Amino acid sequence: MDIKTIDINKFKRIVFFTGAGMSAESGVPTYRGEGGVWHEYNWREYACQDAWETDPEKVFDFHDLRREEALKCFPHKGHELITTVQEAHSDVVIVTQNIDGMHQRADSKNVVELHGSLWRVRCQNEGLIKDDLNHGPFEKRKCNCGAWLRPDIIWFSDMLNPDTVQQADAAVTQCDLFVSIGTSGVVWPAAGYPQLAKSSGALCVELNPQPSELAWLFDMVYKGKAGELLPQLFKL
Repeated sequence: MDIKTIDINKFKRIVFFTGAGMSAESGVPTYRGEGGVWHEYNWREYACQDAWETDPEKVFDFHDLRREEALKCFPHKGHELITTVQEAHSDVVIVTQNIDGMHQRADSKNVVELHGSLWRVRCQNEGLIKDDLNHGPFEKRKCNCGAWLRPDIIWFSDMLNPDTVQQADAAVTQCDLFVSIGTSGVVWPAAGYPQLAKSSGALCVELNPQPSELAWLFDMVYKGKAGELLPQLFKL
């Protein structure tokens, strides 16, 4: 495959937009795809507000398992390359649909997590969000105030956090290089980001094992794994 090398010094602001395929390459189970989590578990029992209000222990048990599975996996060369780009460039934002924290484990910074994180909890009673970086099950299931904590994840039927969306929108609108990795382009509002970047004048690049439904929008489309393609795309 003939890959055109990108010189990051020619760009002022760079956004890496990552989806489930990025984490799947590390071995993290996907949710919707073939063999995904929702083929085995009914999300109505584990991943919605009603489920948590009905049986918070059951929901926590499920998410403890998700944390355990994520910790069995490790960042790949694609994650590491993005970190290297951040270290070499002054304005790089990662906008991710993934909740596994893999970018942070690769020492990346400035990560906007659209769908929340397995490594945070929030107290709806006090309106507090707290890190829970325990390498295992959630450290606490109840807040100091006595209320049940809730995994800080965007579940089915949840609205995205408006502050997070604003951060992502601003990053995508202002970037002049937009690299989409491992995302299907069908989950909204994230599916609108390639179009937003394109309409703002950014060079748009897609890396995917299978081209997404939005591949026609991109200036460059490469079929394959991020861990193999990114080091060829960015010679650092």
